[in-house]
Amino acid sequence: MKMDIFAANVCAAVEKELGGNYAADVNEVRKNNGIVLRGLTISKKGQNVSPTIYLNGYLEAHESGMPFDALVRELIGIYRQHAPSEPIDMGFFRTFNNVKDRICFRLIRKERNEDLLKDVPHTDFLDLAVCFCYAHCWDGIGNGSILLNNSHMEMWNTSEEELYRLAERNTPRIFPWLCRTMREFVEETMGNAAETAENVFLDEAPFKVLSNTERTHGAACILYPGVLEKLAQKEQRNLYIIPSSVHETLLIADTGGDDLADMIKETIADVNRTQVIPEEVLSDTLYYYDLNSQQLRIA
Repeated sequence: MKMDIFAANVCAAVEKELGGNYAADVNEVRKNNGIVLRGLTISKKGQNVSPTIYLNGYLEAHESGMPFDALVRELIGIYRQHAPSEPIDMGFFRTFNNVKDRICFRLIRKERNEDLLKDVPHTDFLDLAVCFCYAHCWDGIGNGSILLNNSHMEMWNTSEEELYRLAERNTPRIFPWLCRTMREFVEETMGNAAETAENVFLDEAPFKVLSNTERTHGAACILYPGVLEKLAQKEQRNLYIIPSSVHETLLIADTGGDDLADMIKETIADVNRTQVIPEEVLSDTLYYYDLNSQQLRIA
C-alpha cells in the first residue's frame, strides 16, 4: 500500500473514532540526514500543541500483518498519552529573554543535511555542523526540543555566535555529560536485558561511551568545554573519537598501534550502514583529540 493512501485511511479512521471535535492530518517531516517521514497530528478543538506520531513504521507493520483497527487504536492511545491536557501559551517564545537559558546545541552531519542547514542557524565544526534547539520542559507535555530556524534568529534579533555562546553554557547544565565503560553503558541503557549480551565483549571492549544523562543527542558532549581534556588526562593518552551516532561517541586511547586508526576507519562506515538508524548516523569520519594541543581534528 502506498503511504498516501495509508495516511488518508488513518486520518479518516481516527476522526471517525474520536468524533467531530478532533481533526487528523499527515505532513512530511524533514529529519536528520535528509530523511523525510510522514507525521500524524491529531488536534482537538482548543488545543494548540499536539504530538507528532510517525506513520512509516506503522505502514510497515500493517503490511506485515498488523490489523488496521489495532493500529488505529494504538495511534489514538499514543496521542492520548502525550497530548497536553491544557493549551500551552506559546507567546513567551517570542521574547528572547524567556528562552535564552534553555538554548542548547546538537551535532549533525553537514554533508547529509545541506537542505536543512539552509534554513537553520548553525556553525561548522570539522565535517559536522552545530545547530541549535530550545529544550523545553512543559507540564502536560514533558521534555522535548524545538529546532531553531532562521526565522527564530531574526525574531530574536540574535546571531549564530550568541546562540553558540548560550548553548555552550546551557547544554552541559541541562544535559550533563557522562562517560561509561561499555558494560556500564549497556547495563544502564538496557537494564535486565543486558544479561543477554556477550559478557566477554562487554568486559574486554577497549572503548568508553561518552553521552549525556538523557542519552539523546549526546554526541554534542565532545563540544563541552574541558570534557575531552579531562578524559584524555585520565587516560594519560590522546584519544580516538568514534562517532557512534548523534546520541553518543566512543573513545579509545591511542596506545601507539600503527593499525588501530585504519581498522577503526574501515569499521565506522560499515556499522553506520548496517547497525545505525539512518536519521541517527552522525559521520563516517574518525576524529582524534591531541592532549598537548588540546585540539580535536579529523584523524
